[in-house]
Amino acid sequence: MNYAENILETIGNTPLVKLNTLTKELPCLVLSKYETFNPGNSVKDRMALQMIEDAEADGRLQPGGTIIEGTSGNTGMGLALAGIVKGYKCIFVMADKQSKEKIDILRAVGAEVVVCPTNVEPNDPRSYYSVSKRLGEETPNSWYVNQYDNPSNCKAHFLSTGPEIWEQTEGKVTHFVVGVGTGGTISGVGSYLKMRAKQEGKTVKVWGIDTYGSVFKKYHETGIFDENEIYPYITEGIGEDILPKNVNFSVIDGFTKVTDKDAAIYTQRLAKEEGMFLGNSAGAAVKGLLQLKEHFSKDDVVVVLFHDHGSRYVGKMFNNDWMRDRGFLDEEITIASDLIKNHDNKHLVTAQTEELVAHAIERMKTHKISQMPIKDANGIVGSLDESDLLYHFMSDKNIANKTIKEIMGKPYPIVKKQTKLEEVSKLISKANTAVLVDLENGNHHIITKYDIISAI
Repeated sequence: MNYAENILETIGNTPLVKLNTLTKELPCLVLSKYETFNPGNSVKDRMALQMIEDAEADGRLQPGGTIIEGTSGNTGMGLALAGIVKGYKCIFVMADKQSKEKIDILRAVGAEVVVCPTNVEPNDPRSYYSVSKRLGEETPNSWYVNQYDNPSNCKAHFLSTGPEIWEQTEGKVTHFVVGVGTGGTISGVGSYLKMRAKQEGKTVKVWGIDTYGSVFKKYHETGIFDENEIYPYITEGIGEDILPKNVNFSVIDGFTKVTDKDAAIYTQRLAKEEGMFLGNSAGAAVKGLLQLKEHFSKDDVVVVLFHDHGSRYVGKMFNNDWMRDRGFLDEEITIASDLIKNHDNKHLVTAQTEELVAHAIERMKTHKISQMPIKDANGIVGSLDESDLLYHFMSDKNIANKTIKEIMGKPYPIVKKQTKLEEVSKLISKANTAVLVDLENGNHHIITKYDIISAI
C-alpha cells in the first residue's frame, strides 16, 4: 500500500504548471512552481519542517517545548502542522495588516496568536519582531525560530525546492522569479540553480519581486539602506523594512517593484483567467514577470514560484468591496452614483437638531465619520463637521451640552444621481465638506472629500 506515515511526509514534490493566458505577451515558456500543493498550502511548509528538525538535532528545541515565531501566517501554518505531529505548543506573533483568514487558520490548528501593530519601527517594543523575540526569552522551554536569520530557511530550499525545479525542467530553466520576504526561498533556490547551471556551463538569472515600501531593490542596487523607502504597504508576504540574513543579495541578479494595486488586480486575474486560486504575492510575481519582459527570449524557460493559497485572502483581494475601498478596481467613475458604490448599502448617519452635541460627537466616533447631516421634522436643515466642532470648542468648553441647532452649519448641497463628477467636485470646498446624493426614494447618501480623492 502507498501512503504517508504522517502529514509531514507529503511536503514537497509540488508540480510545475504552465501559465497560458496572463503571460501571452512574453516570448518564453513560463512555468509556475505551484507550492499550494503542500499540506499547509504554502511553500513555507518546507522550511518550517527543516528549521524544526535542525533545532531538534542540536538541542535548541526540547521535547514538549513551545515554538515561538513572528509570521505573516504561512510559516506559522507549517510550524503548527509540524508541532502537532511532533508534540509542540505554538505561539505566533502577527502584524495587524495580515488577513483575518490567516489568523483564524492558525487558531484553527491549535496555535496561540498574538496580534501587533504594523505601522511601528522594527525595534519598537510593540512590533511583531520585538514581541516574538521577547516571548522567546520569557517563555520556559521555548524556541524562538527567527525565520529571517535562521540558516535552515535557505537550507530547506537548497535541498528540496531547487533540486525539484532543476529536475522538473531537465536542467533547462534559465530564469527563476519569486517574491522576496525572509529571503530563504530566493537565496536557497537561486544558489542551487546557479550551482547546477555552472557545473554544466549554463547560466540561470534570479529575479526578486519587491513591493513599494520595502528596502530590497534600492539596497541591492546601491548598497544603501534607505529609511525613506520604508512606509506602510498592503501587499502581503513580500518586502521588508529590515535586511534579513537569509537574503543573499549576491545570488540575486535584480529586483522589480510591483504596486499594491497591481499585485491585487493580478491576484484576481490569476483566479479568473488561469484558474489559479492563489495568494497576494502570486499576483505581484505575475505583474513583475510582465515588467521584466525585455529580459526574456523565445528559448528561455522561466520558473516563477507561487507561495500560497487564495483562501487566505477571501476577505481582501477576492472581495470587491475591499478592492473598491482602496481604489484597486478599474471602474469608470463619471457621475455621483459611481462615487457611492462602495457604501450605498449603508444607511446615512444623521442627528436631530434638538439632540445634544455630545450625542453627535459619540455618533461620529462610533461610525468613524467626520461630518454628518442634521435633520428636523421637515428634513435636512443643517450639517455638523469636526472642524466646526473644534472651532466652537475653542470659545466654549461646554459645547457638548448645547443643542446641535445652536452650532450647526448650513445643509450640504443636494445633487441628483446623474450629476457629473466634475460638478460634484466643484461643490466640495473648505466651507462645504460634503455633498448629498438624492436617491429618489426620500433617502440620501453622502459624498465626502475622501470619496472624491478615492475616485481620483
